[in-house]
Amino acid sequence: MAGASDVDVERELLTGEAVALQLRPTSIALRATGAAIDYLLYTAVTGTLLWLMLNAAPALGVPENLFTAIAIATAIVGLVVLPAVVETATQGKSLGRWALGDRIVRDDGGAISFRHAFIRSFVGLFELVITLGGAAVLIAMVNARAKRLGDLLAGTYSQYERVARIEPRTYGVPVELADWATTADVARLPDSLSRRIAQFLGQAGGHTPATRQRLADALARDVAVHVSPVPDADPELFLAAVSVLRREREATALELERARLEQLAPTLAALPHGFPDRG
Repeated sequence: MAGASDVDVERELLTGEAVALQLRPTSIALRATGAAIDYLLYTAVTGTLLWLMLNAAPALGVPENLFTAIAIATAIVGLVVLPAVVETATQGKSLGRWALGDRIVRDDGGAISFRHAFIRSFVGLFELVITLGGAAVLIAMVNARAKRLGDLLAGTYSQYERVARIEPRTYGVPVELADWATTADVARLPDSLSRRIAQFLGQAGGHTPATRQRLADALARDVAVHVSPVPDADPELFLAAVSVLRREREATALELERARLEQLAPTLAALPHGFPDRG
């Protein structure tokens, strides 16, 4: 139990207002896939640069004994400097991370600097390129945030940013109260009461039956003073019907207001009589 608790704590970021934000580290599988995409690209770029440099060297009169130094320098530029520059310029992104939806951030959730990116890419030359990612996977498996050695030294981790889109659910008036809704007079509810109703209806399924019934009864009593006549129905169905009626009537009022403004638009935009148009 202590281990699970420690993992949860490490995945929270405490803001200055003492609010804990749940930040999701990227899984090892996604990190490995993103790294494979990135280093295939960086290797291809490095190989192209090396080919160009070695072919241009004889024409420039570069001695053959410097070819090894040129190859090492090109490898450092392509596999260390280039990834660091890309991560810094994109604030922790890369082609692989853009495709998979993660980003490298500091341990406090802030954007990384060139120092962080350079440490990561320099260490990555050994744990990702030379060991083909084996060292990175082994270290990430024993870390709560799936950090590799470069992240541990730089004080960074990979944060997963993609979340499933939640489509808002829209309901109509419950069938049991359809006839009542045609003649019901529902006054405008106080904003605080409207928020409480919306919160309750959205979270009702997570309450125990007793708590759900108690909250529904309390809210129904508060709503009843704004409704005439009050139907003899289940409190939760009553709240749902009132919420739908207020939503529909407020939407209708906004639509009428928009239509009136469109009718007045020519008058509001017109110039005073006899005033010249200098536009």
